[in-house]
Amino acid sequence: MAKPNSSAPNRQAVGEADVTLDSLRKSNDAVVIATGATVARNLPIPGRNLEGVHFAMEFLHKNTKSLLDSELADGSYISAKGKNVVVIGGGDTGNDCIGTSVRHGAKSVINFELLPQPPPERANDNPWPQWPRIYRVDYGHAEVKTHMGKDPREYCIMSKEFVDNGEGRVKGINTVRVEWTKSATGGWDMKQVEGSEEFFPADLVLLSMGFLGPEDRVLGGEIELDGRKNIKTPPGQYGTNVPGVFAAGDCRRGQSLIVW
Repeated sequence: MAKPNSSAPNRQAVGEADVTLDSLRKSNDAVVIATGATVARNLPIPGRNLEGVHFAMEFLHKNTKSLLDSELADGSYISAKGKNVVVIGGGDTGNDCIGTSVRHGAKSVINFELLPQPPPERANDNPWPQWPRIYRVDYGHAEVKTHMGKDPREYCIMSKEFVDNGEGRVKGINTVRVEWTKSATGGWDMKQVEGSEEFFPADLVLLSMGFLGPEDRVLGGEIELDGRKNIKTPPGQYGTNVPGVFAAGDCRRGQSLIVW
């Protein structure tokens, strides 16, 4: 057998088989955790386990791999062709799901947003240098409007239940409208609007609600997390609570767009 190339990277899933954080600490002087924040926020409502309900990154990753491997000829992706698609959650990931679904040839595409439609300009409570929370039309929204006649976004809407078609597959979502009011403490209160229940048909549901932090299996139960479930380090520093273990990137700072 040929001797392995010493310059080739050694790839091994941490937290599986014999490779754990503890074993890495014993065989190395230092360990840097730079896994990103890949745990997607779930939506644990009735019917979540129905076929056809997927995390956004599962949909996008399989589509991209199949596209690069075979220009989608291998069929090893989650197809939106001819389906009523509902994307729950906005942001860049949700927009990518919307655009990809249109390009697959979806029958319809709707995007659920729990929050109200943002204003066209910065609100008084959103000053610079905060990220401007304003209304934007991205490429996915524009493609849906071009092909289907209207912007796909539905604001102030809460998903209550994924509906079974009787064969273990999703056929739609029961929803209710919500309204937001300013509280006495300066925050925001949400309440459901009585009589606003509505059913939306959905053959494919894509969950795009952000990410919660790094995977637990990598951390070995020893690494302290902050209130947002990211790896906790002192401000401006990278050392964790475990000697010799450091953290960098999104697993420490929280999910961000591509890289900083």
